[in-house]
Amino acid sequence: MTDHGSVFTRRKFVQRLACGAVSSLFVPQLLSAAGDGRELVFDVKNEFGSAPVENIAALLKSVAQELWQHCPNTRFLGQGFTIYRNKDYPITHFKHENDRIKIGLNTENLFWSQYAYQFAHEFCHALIDHTHENQRKWHLTGHANQWLDETLCETASLFALRAMSTTWKTNPPYPNWKSYAPKLAEYIQNRADEPQHKKPADVSFSEWFRQELPSLREKPTQRAKNTIIAFQLLGLFEAEPAGWESVTTLKLADRDLQKPLQTHLEEWKSNTREELRPFVTKVIRMLT
Repeated sequence: MTDHGSVFTRRKFVQRLACGAVSSLFVPQLLSAAGDGRELVFDVKNEFGSAPVENIAALLKSVAQELWQHCPNTRFLGQGFTIYRNKDYPITHFKHENDRIKIGLNTENLFWSQYAYQFAHEFCHALIDHTHENQRKWHLTGHANQWLDETLCETASLFALRAMSTTWKTNPPYPNWKSYAPKLAEYIQNRADEPQHKKPADVSFSEWFRQELPSLREKPTQRAKNTIIAFQLLGLFEAEPAGWESVTTLKLADRDLQKPLQTHLEEWKSNTREELRPFVTKVIRMLT
């Protein structure tokens, strides 16, 4: 979530996957320059229990790279990321701290899949709210299409962990993390199998979505519903991962809190780079 929308408590993740002890590993600090807005630099606070901050930083960089590699024309504002523990819920702040994007994660110790899932969601919020077009964006609370931000960020979590499950087979952050690759895919499959993440079998997605949209416009962080839509969107992003760069223009739109979804989507498309508009068109077709 971001700190301008409805405040919610993320459902505690109960699946403790990929939790092997790795405290003996040494990982170089990620302290390279971030001045060009492309380098992924993490200042991880020592607030996460038994997890070494170097290992957390390496994991987060791996998560982010699965999305960031598909955004070659995008730059972040600021000098990297500050990562701290927020015991209430994961959150991406609008205000920078020491010229860094500030993200809180609600996890601790060696629950690596939990770190990855939460951070992929928050990194997507950073793409939406903290990239080079940020000065033009509007950061208003409670707008009726905020559910789309939340759903896209939920999609980012699904996408990143599935992608990492392939990447880590051959190129994990450390060699002895290769064995965790299947656990990442398993984590996502377990979410897909949960009953609350399935629409009724006798209803089409389009019909279900039309029924649920008014509720989502009132309360954007309904995680079960966000996740159902995210699994629908996941196939589009996996087929065309370059589509992730389109989310950076989602907020370059008219500042109307109650605008219709169709208007919001068409404004998103018109503000997106020309080569990405066919992708946004596919999202529009799915949702309208």
